[in-house]
Amino acid sequence: MHDGNDVTPPATCANGHARADRAAQFMPFAALRGYYELIRRQERVPEPRHELTDEEALALSRTVARIRRGQVVRAVYYDGDAYTTLTGCVARIDLVERELTLVQTRIPLDDIKELEIVS
Repeated sequence: MHDGNDVTPPATCANGHARADRAAQFMPFAALRGYYELIRRQERVPEPRHELTDEEALALSRTVARIRRGQVVRAVYYDGDAYTTLTGCVARIDLVERELTLVQTRIPLDDIKELEIVS
């Protein structure tokens, strides 16, 4: 007879541990925090910084004026030795400090080469 109180036990492995516990051992482990970022930086080919023309600077200023918090934008900016493209949600735009924050990445406005509003 079926009394409605049947509870299915969690799936177990041969050693008696729950499958979820067994799966946890295969999760990635980052013993060297920041190591892969360092490797990616060393793989980048250095390139010279591009000085904006007057027309490019004006177009960039117009785009910055239209940006609002919560919008998704694509920014191409100089990141020390090469240009990086980042697409993300605008968390903050500070015209006094001249910084644009996409998610958690702070980008100085003077380092931006291209800026496009995605949505």
